[in-house]
Amino acid sequence: MKISVIVPVFNEEKTIIQLLRKVKNQNTENYSLEVIVVNDCSTDQSGELVENNKELYSLYIELPKNIGKGGAVREALVSATGEYVLFQDADLEYNPEDYKNIFAAIKEYNPDVVIGSRFLSPKYTRVHYYFHKVGNKLITFLFNVLYNTTFTDIYSCYLCFRRELIDPKKLKSNGWDQQAEILASVVKKTNVHYEVPISYSGRTFDEGKKIKGRHIFKVIIMILKKRLF
Repeated sequence: MKISVIVPVFNEEKTIIQLLRKVKNQNTENYSLEVIVVNDCSTDQSGELVENNKELYSLYIELPKNIGKGGAVREALVSATGEYVLFQDADLEYNPEDYKNIFAAIKEYNPDVVIGSRFLSPKYTRVHYYFHKVGNKLITFLFNVLYNTTFTDIYSCYLCFRRELIDPKKLKSNGWDQQAEILASVVKKTNVHYEVPISYSGRTFDEGKKIKGRHIFKVIIMILKKRLF
């Protein structure tokens, strides 16, 4: 089985190569990884570093202008050929060694979606911003109420789903709210959903963390829009 790992990149020169090496080093047994790196018009050396390490990925897409994480993901989805798609941030907050948990769920249960949860007894979790956790709990609670699910962490980086369930040409968001758009679309038309534990080593803003508290408002609007309209 082929799994497309989508890696959107924007100014991650400090971590991108180490991250791609970690992805490549995963022992996936019966799975092959199609690693798609999308450079969202980085202004640092991210693009050059990726191009100089072609052995670490399957496809490299360089966008002519910055369109946001969601836009970068959509461009990668157009080219993805795997049976499943898995998102991977270009930093080191999430450890590719946790792929084994996701792939085990796929092998055992043949699910439509698997989310890696930071709140299901992970091996470790770096202490991070309190209000980020509160915001995550809020949007997860809202999603569960509206979609009759029991997820614990809908805004983990590790969202994995059947590629056939999403038409990238129909995705509207270019921003952080795109994950809510994808998850809502998948959940509305499927029934087999799983979560698995993953570890988390969150960055500070000084270390390069990009998502801000204000992004929660667009996420909430997207969750409501996809359910009610």
